[in-house]
Amino acid sequence: MKKEVKNHLINDIIPFWKKLRDDVHGGYYGFMDFDLKVDEKAVKGCILNSRITWFFANAYMVLKDESLLDEAKHGYEFMKNYCMDKENGGIFWSLQYDGTPEETLKHTYNQAFAIYALSSYYDASKDKEALDMAYELFELIETKCRDEYGYLEAFNEKFELIDNEKLSENGVMAEKTMNTLLHVFEAYTELYRVDKNEKVKEKLQEILDIFADKVYNPEIHRQEVFFDKYWNTIIDLHSYGHDIETAWLIDRGLEVLGDEEYERKLSPITKDLTNQIYKIAFDGRSLSNECERGVVDTNRVWWVQAETIVGFLNGYEKNPERTDYLDAAKATWEFIKEYVLDKREGSEWFWRVSQDGKPDTEKPIVEPWKCPYHNGRMCFEVINRGHLL
Repeated sequence: MKKEVKNHLINDIIPFWKKLRDDVHGGYYGFMDFDLKVDEKAVKGCILNSRITWFFANAYMVLKDESLLDEAKHGYEFMKNYCMDKENGGIFWSLQYDGTPEETLKHTYNQAFAIYALSSYYDASKDKEALDMAYELFELIETKCRDEYGYLEAFNEKFELIDNEKLSENGVMAEKTMNTLLHVFEAYTELYRVDKNEKVKEKLQEILDIFADKVYNPEIHRQEVFFDKYWNTIIDLHSYGHDIETAWLIDRGLEVLGDEEYERKLSPITKDLTNQIYKIAFDGRSLSNECERGVVDTNRVWWVQAETIVGFLNGYEKNPERTDYLDAAKATWEFIKEYVLDKREGSEWFWRVSQDGKPDTEKPIVEPWKCPYHNGRMCFEVINRGHLL
């Protein structure tokens, strides 16, 4: 499996995203439809470009191929020169194909992914400017994107609070979300890993307390998803993919923090989330998407399958007696190979397939959320945890 995943990374995922590089206007093209036609004048999502920059920086650190560092630098320069709002601070939501601002709202989730990318790019390149930008965004989140209860979500370009349309789904408008909290945690984990700043450590500990005390629901062994400003849940929704992703990302954060008190507090939670997902969402070969008000969405979404592999590998590493987790990771890779990988020349992964593997032809291959972050990271994690296989 490790060999297959590494070959897939080198021969499929990396070449696919290299071909989307825009050498005229910077960054990477923002859209490829299901028929594999690239729209060179499509909107360029700033999250997409942050994630691509993160991907190439980490691909370089895993594979030591200088061309990958060049791709990461290309993405970084686009972030620095175009995605950053030089007047008001922060990262825009999206840009026109030529780099002019398209949607100027600021979202905490988006700021977090920029920190994630900049921290990894700094680790790969040792370019101190990237680390300085990461801290600028860290300070911005901590001063403008939170209240006394935790992180707020959406703002206009001057950081005045607006409705959270971008990360609210399922018919609700959330003032706080598990998803944004998770990715602020992920970003701060990477920033702390590369620079060991005590203020970042304190914020990581605060976030872990929120996960344990507000987001995690011990009675039904899951995280809640959408909240009001006081962390009261506002919908009966179980996001299977986010729970398995959260389990391993929190474990990674605990490892980077090295704090025994938080290890004792959070490790039982990550074990519970992993076990519950295995029990109720995994069918022996792949993972359902979510369950809203008791109704399961059985679609197999590309990012959920990628996180399933990492989450179950992580569960097995933390609990070696759970060989069923290892089997689940391997089975999910077989499902991905058979159904989720788009075997057409010049493609990558389908956005989603049905439970029996039929691709959704209405969904594009590349769009502002569809990027090499989840599946690329799955490859890195499998390579780095290859001793488990």
